[in-house]
Amino acid sequence: MERKDTIRNAYRLTGSNSFYDGMITCSTIPGKAVCQAVWGMGRKENDKYLSMALSGIPEDFSGRLLEVPVGTGVLSMPLYRTLPKAQITCLDYSPDMMAQAREKAQRLKLANVRFRQGDVGALPFKDGSFDTVLSLNGFHAFPDKEAAYAETFRVLKPGGIFCGCFYVSGEYGRTDWFIRHFYQPMKFFTPPYETVESLEVRLKKMYGHVEMGNVKGIEWFVCRKGRSTEVQK
Repeated sequence: MERKDTIRNAYRLTGSNSFYDGMITCSTIPGKAVCQAVWGMGRKENDKYLSMALSGIPEDFSGRLLEVPVGTGVLSMPLYRTLPKAQITCLDYSPDMMAQAREKAQRLKLANVRFRQGDVGALPFKDGSFDTVLSLNGFHAFPDKEAAYAETFRVLKPGGIFCGCFYVSGEYGRTDWFIRHFYQPMKFFTPPYETVESLEVRLKKMYGHVEMGNVKGIEWFVCRKGRSTEVQK
């Protein structure tokens, strides 16, 4: 069985039946309606950007991984079930989100996953602590994005992988409209937002190798940190 099928089969074991989980996975009737209305995506497109965002994590990964923010864990806990040798740390600023993620980890009996509350703008870890940093749908919400970019870079070891996905403006007009009129006023998203072009410039200045692409208003990326850890100015 391929990893993507193993992950999908694990979704039902996590108790992912909330409106948010259904929306983020495009897996329930209300969730599919929101995905189509806001993002113009169906299940296939949703799975595509997620699989690309996670492609930086090898199937036999056994190193140290930081996920920030973990959210409810609906996207990542099923993945971690396939990585029993990895040492995984999940961080989120929201105690409520983290509690939901912890519950999913318990249901999947994930002994190699630990949780820590904290701020992505001031990560409580030493330089070069992690082999991989994963960030799924988080950067568009962070209030201090500059600090978030700097901190995720700092805690990643030379040669490590930074991968994930988030909203970028200017790629899908319907999504941009919903962000401005609903998500932003409700404080779910925080400007300024990257564009495809601005994100490419930023990541290529920071990382030695960058792969990226977008599915409508979501950009995925897989970056490798150079052996020299100095960010180019």
